[in-house]
Amino acid sequence: MYGGRALNLGFTKDDSREAVERNRRAFLKQAGAKSVRDLWPLITVRQVHSDVIHCVDTASDRQLTGDGLVTSTPGILIAIQTADCLPLILVDSKRRAVGVFHAGWRGTLKRIAEKGVGEMRRCFGTEPRHMKAAIGPGIHGCCYEVGEEVRQKFESQFAYAAGLFREVKESDVVRDKYPLLFLTARAPGHSELPTRMFLDLVEANRRQLVDAGVPAKNIDASELCTACRPDLLFSYRAEKGITGRMMGVAGIRRAE
Repeated sequence: MYGGRALNLGFTKDDSREAVERNRRAFLKQAGAKSVRDLWPLITVRQVHSDVIHCVDTASDRQLTGDGLVTSTPGILIAIQTADCLPLILVDSKRRAVGVFHAGWRGTLKRIAEKGVGEMRRCFGTEPRHMKAAIGPGIHGCCYEVGEEVRQKFESQFAYAAGLFREVKESDVVRDKYPLLFLTARAPGHSELPTRMFLDLVEANRRQLVDAGVPAKNIDASELCTACRPDLLFSYRAEKGITGRMMGVAGIRRAE
């Protein structure tokens, strides 16, 4: 399974359903998502890089489509799957409510984090100042290369977009040592190497949470980059699509 690594939690074409179901059972037990007799129901969504968020209170056979789930019902586990995109988890301990959200660049552009805060406020009366947020492992600005069109889209939506992108000019050891070999007839005399663009997805979502009213001190972000650590985490980019899925999950224990 993916080079011998265990605990793929997503139903992909490269792994058997039986293996994934076994992994999910082991994961739920380890997470403590179980009652005296049974494992908690696990609620997921068919993710489509949207800003659609569902408020759920029970497990259902109906397949939900979207990229966020919120609940205040004890004894169920809500989950989103990732393999580079960010898993966001919101907790309101005062109202006993939780939310999980899937944030790639498209979902981030659509303000999934900000809308997640708003949906918990609408459904449960959550006050953002009482929220705690966790941004789980995902691809970081060191590795998340995007195109110029992505930067333009972010600049059209966020005043602080310039601070989310980092430009790196490609270098060529041979070109640097023997520049005359690369002279061209075009002004200014040398062809230019392309510039690479990297997006800080973690900071983009952190800013959304802060702007939505979540105190900065209540936001915790993992330092792990999935693309840097495919030995430890699943990364769609680093593993060229042949990879498993991790889960970001949240639930509420029943009162004893």
